[in-house]
Amino acid sequence: MNLSESSRRKFIQRLSAAGGTALLAGLFHNRNLVPAPEAAKEIPSFAVPGTESMMAVAEGTDHALAVRAALQELGGIGRFVKAGERVLVKPNCAFDRPEHLGATTSPAVTGEVVRQCIAAGAEVRVIDNPINNPEGCFVKSGLMDAVQSAGGEVWLPSSSLFDNVHVGNLRIPEWEALYRPLAWADKLIGVPTVKSHNLCDVSLTMKNWYGLLGGARNRLHQAIDDVIADLAQFITPTLVVLDGSRLLVTNGPTGGSPADVRPGHVVAVGTDQVALDSFGARLLGHEPQAIEYLGITQKLGLGVMDPQQLQLYKKVRAAS
Repeated sequence: MNLSESSRRKFIQRLSAAGGTALLAGLFHNRNLVPAPEAAKEIPSFAVPGTESMMAVAEGTDHALAVRAALQELGGIGRFVKAGERVLVKPNCAFDRPEHLGATTSPAVTGEVVRQCIAAGAEVRVIDNPINNPEGCFVKSGLMDAVQSAGGEVWLPSSSLFDNVHVGNLRIPEWEALYRPLAWADKLIGVPTVKSHNLCDVSLTMKNWYGLLGGARNRLHQAIDDVIADLAQFITPTLVVLDGSRLLVTNGPTGGSPADVRPGHVVAVGTDQVALDSFGARLLGHEPQAIEYLGITQKLGLGVMDPQQLQLYKKVRAAS
């Protein structure tokens, strides 16, 4: 095709007016007139080398003390977080529910995680992308006050924080997620609650990363176990603090009645997401082998179901 510059401009204008954008992209892509689609961004591992296979369980009615006791068994927060680092904390704050209904992470547990990181000299921001109004969820759950009282900042989601990222290799190779907060962070700590789920039986460590996604994520429920396995490939956290202070044993993940909740009085801290979720599944009365996504993630080499296989596994009673 041999066009003068004037004829070329008119040709482009006619194609654009006729909806020929896609054709233009094909014609002129090699001339760099139409930019290539941007590749999905990669999220790095947030793990601290040498801590990949550990877990500690602390029992006690003082849940903040249980957090401290479990952390101490793993070497203290200083093993994972250093002064001057930026720490992103991801609780489960998906629903506009008060804390006693068990649909969201305990303020006492979340606040203590933030407090520990602040004491280590880190800057801490707490984020989730709730199903309901974000600010309302953080306020009603008690998490807003807990985070701010501990010296952290709640980072409410907005459209500018999202970008296309690489997730996994089963169902969602790419998806819109909270890329900018993840890119900001040096360390990432998950603080999921322990609750039942009507589709995948349990909502624990790996399912908690669902709250980092944006877009039409309700579509992902059609293949929820594969999606959770993708989320486990997507995120390798610095640490997970599994909040079993109270257990939403039925009608999860939203709950709605105090009758759905029973006391747990346990906190599990660790780095192996499969082991942590297996422990949480047992708290809810499930055998880990019966949870489909746990079988998938173990086969993918993302962790082990049996905590006894970890390099470090401890249990402690937190004095209260």
